[in-house]
Amino acid sequence: MKLKQWGSLLLTCVLTVSLAAGCSSGDKEGGAAAESKGGGSAGGQVNETGMPIVTDKLTVTAFAGKFFANADWNNIKLWQEYEKMTNIHVQWDTVQKDNLAEKRNLLLAGGDYPEMFYASAFPRADLLKYGKQGAFLPLNDLIDKYAPNFKALMEKYPIIEKGITMPDGNIYGLPTLYDPEFNSVLYGTPWVKSEWLTKLGLKEPQTLDEFYNMLKAFKENDPNGNGQKDEIAWGAVGAAGLVNYLRGSFGLNNHGTSNIYVDTDPDSGKVRFIPTDPRYKELLQYVNKLYKDGLLEQDIMSVKSTEVDAKGMEGLIGVVDNVDPVAIYNQKGYVGLPVLKGPHGDQMFSATGSPLGNIGMFVLTDKAKNPEALTRWMDYFYGDEGIKMFFMGWKDETYKENADGSVDYVDDIKNNPNGLNLDQAVGQYLIWPGGYYPGFVTQKYFKGAEGLPTSVDNAKKAEPHVVPQDQIWPPFNFTAEEQADLTGIQTDITTYVDEMRDKFISGNASFDEWDAYVSTLQKMGLDRYIAIYQSAADRYSK
Repeated sequence: MKLKQWGSLLLTCVLTVSLAAGCSSGDKEGGAAAESKGGGSAGGQVNETGMPIVTDKLTVTAFAGKFFANADWNNIKLWQEYEKMTNIHVQWDTVQKDNLAEKRNLLLAGGDYPEMFYASAFPRADLLKYGKQGAFLPLNDLIDKYAPNFKALMEKYPIIEKGITMPDGNIYGLPTLYDPEFNSVLYGTPWVKSEWLTKLGLKEPQTLDEFYNMLKAFKENDPNGNGQKDEIAWGAVGAAGLVNYLRGSFGLNNHGTSNIYVDTDPDSGKVRFIPTDPRYKELLQYVNKLYKDGLLEQDIMSVKSTEVDAKGMEGLIGVVDNVDPVAIYNQKGYVGLPVLKGPHGDQMFSATGSPLGNIGMFVLTDKAKNPEALTRWMDYFYGDEGIKMFFMGWKDETYKENADGSVDYVDDIKNNPNGLNLDQAVGQYLIWPGGYYPGFVTQKYFKGAEGLPTSVDNAKKAEPHVVPQDQIWPPFNFTAEEQADLTGIQTDITTYVDEMRDKFISGNASFDEWDAYVSTLQKMGLDRYIAIYQSAADRYSK
């Protein structure tokens, strides 16, 4: 998934689902206590529509990960105003995101966990583990009755239900969703400095050979005109971005990159392990040629982001593998690269993920006294009114409406008198900058770099060649048995694949060692790895 950065100027996160049908199983069926016109065992009657959500004040405990360490969620305006609307008071226990996993796991291990986990980014394995243990409530029935906004999204985009349903048929967490129609938040090609193309009389490249020649001209022909060979043809941290850009040109990742090591073999129709495929070898050989000829950042495998950023701010990079350089380097005039035609005629852009982000962003535990009310509390942020409040705040205080109906932040936020950047200024009122939260990210209200007109144009240029949405795989869910086996082999396999990718590209490993590389992967348990992904793909296709 694109989402290289998430936010406005900090852009620190970036950014990557369907509910399979089926009812909840087990003794803890969500919504079982609901009456025909309302339900809930605490906080009074739950109103199925409108505000407030409950008739009598309800206090609940919640844990969350946050980006700004000094933000006090118990006093931040978003939650104060939402409490007035809903009649639900949330007692927040928060931790800075760097310490999120450790604190989250300690709470569960000690049994002293809250009624609700919010923005806690549970991995799929934990959702299934604690769901089967009974600590996390199945949400299927609760969604059906108390989450009309989310239910409507599931019906409109079937990938959501399929992607968040566990192999046992239950849904244990609600996700971050990226609007499938907000293309520029899902994908975009790297950015090329159009001024340099004009200066050197070059057209935008359409093939791998033309791409090579463009980079070579950037490096050798002084496009910035200062008489020095100080230009960086391709500037990036690590080689993964370049490899991902080119995957589709070699016919790889025909289901997108949410499961980046596997796709479907066009010949057999079975799951293919991409890093041992002959076309992946060809891809690495091509990138190795770019590296050998000095067309990539000199120390691309080890360079720090601050070093690349410094060169970017000086306008020294011809191709930037990031969001639009105007947002991060204050450099205008970059445009999206075309999707390149590869050696076998492939012209596919596959570096796109599913609209489904982390699916463990909202979880209800068995301590929830009124799960019906909390489901409605969360569902608001999957609807237009809630999305608008979450990202934009309040009219005339944090945002203004333009004549065409669009919205934008007020001047005090965009040009803060206290010198705060946009993320910091927004963060005084709202919680989204720099973070990832459950809800629905739409182009209408998201004001990060991916929403810029240039980013939208970039996505439009790539769109004819992007893997169709109905062919995109979300990250797969695995059974407990499959997950246990994967835990033992997946880290070794993927770590080795990534290490060898960099060694092949840099020349620290010869391509004469390819057979030995494949053999090593087989000894690590590659056959079992492929079998597990085949089972997951079969379940998904059904």
